[in-house]
Amino acid sequence: MEVITEGVNSLNIIDSTSSSIKKNRIQVSNTKKPLFFYVNLAKRYMQQHNEVELSALGMAIATVVTIAEILKNNGLAVEKKITTSTVDMREETGGRPVSKAKIEILLGKSEKFDELMAAAAEEAAIDIEEQS
Repeated sequence: MEVITEGVNSLNIIDSTSSSIKKNRIQVSNTKKPLFFYVNLAKRYMQQHNEVELSALGMAIATVVTIAEILKNNGLAVEKKITTSTVDMREETGGRPVSKAKIEILLGKSEKFDELMAAAAEEAAIDIEEQS
């Protein structure tokens, strides 16, 4: 009985769901949402976490690269890291494994991020006032 108690006391429980899911990761699909949904979501994530990781598989890679370039060209983000790899997946249950390309782009806030976001918010407020 003492051995069991020792074993239980020395157990190290790790919550695999919280450690593997990053709070600042956006998994992009090229079919589900419009491009600027992801651009605006990335801006919000950068405001909250100071950086955002954009991730995509296969055909959605072009969408992720476009999102990153829009953020960089508008002066909102700087590229920190780009990782490419392949992931083995099954297309259907019992189907043969298929390798898919994967990309992860880590973007951080630019030096002017807060300034640019404040200016955009101010501009939006003026537009709302003019419409009413």
